[in-house]
Amino acid sequence: MEVDEDSDKLVITPLGSGQEVGRSCHALQFKGKKIMLDCGIHPGMQGVDALPFVDSMPFECEDTDLLLVTHFHLDHCGALPWFLEKTAFRGRCFMTHATKAIYRMLLGDYIKVSKYGGSDMRMLYTEEDLEKSMEKIEVIDFHEQKEVNGIRFWCYVAGHVLGAAMFMIEIAGVKILYTGDFSRLEDRHLCAAELPTIRPDVLICESTYGTQIHEPREIRERRFTGLVHEIVGRGGRCLIPVFALGRAQELLLILDEYWEAHPELHDIPVYYASSLAKKCMAVYQTFVSGMNQRIQKQIAVNNPFVFKHVSNLKSIDHFEDVGPCVVLASPGMLQSGLSRELFEGWCPDSKNGCIIAGYCVEGTLAKHILSEPEEVMTLNGQKLPMRLQVAYISFSAHTDYRQTAEFIRELKPPHVVLVHGEKNEMNRLKAAIIREYEDDPDVHIEVHNPANTQSIELQFRGEKTAKVVGKLAMQSPDDGQILSGVLVRRNFNYHLMHPSDLSAYTELSNSMLSLCQSVFYSGSLCLLEYNLNQIAGDLKRVDSADQPNDVKMAAGTKHVMTVFDGAIVVSYEQPIVILEWTSNPVNDMYAEAALAAVLQAEQNPIPEKNVPPLPPSTASKTEALGLYAQSLATTLRDVCGQEADIKIEEPDASVPGMADSATKIVRLTVDGKEATIDLETMEVNCSDEVFHHLLNSITQRLHQTLAPVR
Repeated sequence: MEVDEDSDKLVITPLGSGQEVGRSCHALQFKGKKIMLDCGIHPGMQGVDALPFVDSMPFECEDTDLLLVTHFHLDHCGALPWFLEKTAFRGRCFMTHATKAIYRMLLGDYIKVSKYGGSDMRMLYTEEDLEKSMEKIEVIDFHEQKEVNGIRFWCYVAGHVLGAAMFMIEIAGVKILYTGDFSRLEDRHLCAAELPTIRPDVLICESTYGTQIHEPREIRERRFTGLVHEIVGRGGRCLIPVFALGRAQELLLILDEYWEAHPELHDIPVYYASSLAKKCMAVYQTFVSGMNQRIQKQIAVNNPFVFKHVSNLKSIDHFEDVGPCVVLASPGMLQSGLSRELFEGWCPDSKNGCIIAGYCVEGTLAKHILSEPEEVMTLNGQKLPMRLQVAYISFSAHTDYRQTAEFIRELKPPHVVLVHGEKNEMNRLKAAIIREYEDDPDVHIEVHNPANTQSIELQFRGEKTAKVVGKLAMQSPDDGQILSGVLVRRNFNYHLMHPSDLSAYTELSNSMLSLCQSVFYSGSLCLLEYNLNQIAGDLKRVDSADQPNDVKMAAGTKHVMTVFDGAIVVSYEQPIVILEWTSNPVNDMYAEAALAAVLQAEQNPIPEKNVPPLPPSTASKTEALGLYAQSLATTLRDVCGQEADIKIEEPDASVPGMADSATKIVRLTVDGKEATIDLETMEVNCSDEVFHHLLNSITQRLHQTLAPVR
């Protein structure tokens, strides 16, 4: 059965990186499940301004079931300690093993840099918050399936950086793939992003480079090494701003190989200027299994991350700034730290050069110097002339248009949601994707590019099916057969089972509810029995010596009887009548009928001498059916209320063969429910199942009571 509910709407809300690059964070809500994807900061902003727009989340932080983090870059995890420790979040958080290891180091360094900035107001969290957050982060292996509160998820290799993951999330059969940052090209040390074998219903995809196309790796590397050689060849210093982990390792592999091949450069030092340098190398050596086959084969012979021509430079205090050199320094966008200090010292000299090797976010110094300004502002507010050579050679491990288009072409998801891209680039990519499929009748892809805090709603309707298990499944049902049992829902799976199987297939257990009802009755026992007999027809008196177990509560009463085949126990000790029964829908209906009989006897008493005896067995068939009809009408009014519309139809004498017929039909209408009763066959016709059951029970009891007449 198809059901259209609000819960069938998948709501996706970018809380960051919606028509921008930075502070990646997305809220998903579907079928009552609430998920957050990434929790980063904006590299071009400081303090609370850099945080995602969590206050615009469509649900409360404490209601979030799951938080998934794709990789260790600050624009994807930089706000995580704040979210885990400063909000009411009580859900579960997952990332890969390598991401968790590097996350601890990078964010520890970020805290130190924030302190170095000199303003405590900029501190979003402390070292203690970071340590506490580590305890709340759980790890997941690639392709390992996990389930949290009905949300099933697993991850694929995303390329980009060590440990980066794409997450596939499945809720009620609907699959959402979140790429995070990914690259479909293998580089010198990392594998390319995997292509999922499962087609997602929704693809949330980065659009960093829009419709731009990266130049081939060989040409890019040749331009890079040639420019570095040119700068140091003229006696200049070459600054390469990089993040501590990620592209830095790729560039170090390239430079070390180039230096080895050019002996004339051996006297020119290459420095890796990061306080995390040694720790980073240790992490890369630990997680070598997450790299490509080239590195894994090479490390069996010698460690490629033990560089021959590269030295570590922990701080600027240990640096002798004499003669040409190459320095890879963090952070990558020149906002602060070692790279900023070196840049401010070298920018006035035209012999020097700076190579921007990755994507630059708007609002950062790295982005600003690409526009070739005449002067720049230092951290302490001074203006410096800008004379050094600036070049942009992208080693960014983000997909370009070709990679993104091919990825979408292979998966063909019905919905694509573009994130993590500047507005113009994102719009160009959206238009290109739409153009590619607009003339293809076999492929229909909707492309969305929401801005921050702007929600998109996608409707997913599906058939809800239940699996029959246990005793109900032991025999195949016939076509059209109605199965009756207990329907149990667990997360998004439905199971139909016999009540006795509840304890075997669920954590539920059966219990019996015994009900007892007392009512005032001042009449005689004879009148009480007569009225009960009119409804039940099988009244049996119970002696205290042979009462069954379920009647022991009534053992001390003066008169005990059962009706409706023992389903209801009636105890009478003037002036109280007590009804006892085990609760279920049928027995509750019987109890209401028995109560109606007691109230009828109390409200319309008949002198005992006028209580009619059973008719003699010699009565004619016509007289018997007449008595049946009268008794049935009286009983029905007692049970259904005096307002019940009851009609007794005589045979139609004008119809051939019906003149001498004794057949009578009783037509009954109660609360819009209609029924007919054939007094000849005692057959009840009624579309309402419960009402049909009640009428059938009454007619059968009446038949047993008046059996001597037949």
